Amino acid sequence: MTDLKGRTALITGSTSGIGLGIARTLADAGANIVLNGYGDVAGALSTVQSSGAAAIHHPADMRQPQQIEAMVHAAAERFGGVDILVNNAGIQHVAPVESFPPDSWDAILAINLTSSFHTIRHALPGMRARGWGRIVNIASVHGLVGSAGKSAYVAAKHGLVGLTKVTALETARTGITCNAICPGFVLTPLVAQQIADIAAKDDISRNAAQQRLLAEKQPSGQFVTPEQLGNLVLTLCSPLGAEIRGAALAMDGGWTAQ
Repeated sequence: MTDLKGRTALITGSTSGIGLGIARTLADAGANIVLNGYGDVAGALSTVQSSGAAAIHHPADMRQPQQIEAMVHAAAERFGGVDILVNNAGIQHVAPVESFPPDSWDAILAINLTSSFHTIRHALPGMRARGWGRIVNIASVHGLVGSAGKSAYVAAKHGLVGLTKVTALETARTGITCNAICPGFVLTPLVAQQIADIAAKDDISRNAAQQRLLAEKQPSGQFVTPEQLGNLVLTLCSPLGAEIRGAALAMDGGWTAQ
């Protein structure tokens, strides 16, 4: 197992779902953890501390650049710096382009894309000074392909893949890497809501709605798990990941193979 003792990982949107799964995997490998997000903060801290990891939570609103800066500074004050940055925070809204609420567009772009620009720009100087760093942007299969009704989400995730490539090129001759992971369907609160919406709209069971959702896009018929994503992040943090730079790594049950 990759030993991350002495490293500090900041994971945005990490009090549940994908982010918490990644945080737990990195904590199990020995990293200090900085959590961010809303909901069951005490439960999330307990989850990552169960392995003996040191962990704190910062409530930065990812729409607010000054709060993002404060979060990175708080991580540096508590642990000495951010060695591993995982940009995972995200929200979703589904509507046709012509009726897409402008406020929702702005919020999705701010949280799903612009927040990553701010975390990266504040974390990079410390990484450069220490000569090592790992930046992992949790994009989406929608960073590679489109889906109707998801204009803002698709635009943001495509943008995040582009930001990943530029950051990787700008750090290519350093010990810092930047990559994107592009998951297909993961059973997160966002996807659970989509399943509930399908079930209600079509008057079918939750299980039938789940299978319908997967059958539409994900050939494996299985959800990607937060644990699988966490282990991919861990691989990128290991010596095996040293020359993976600017990649958009699909973990999507065959979605983009179609």
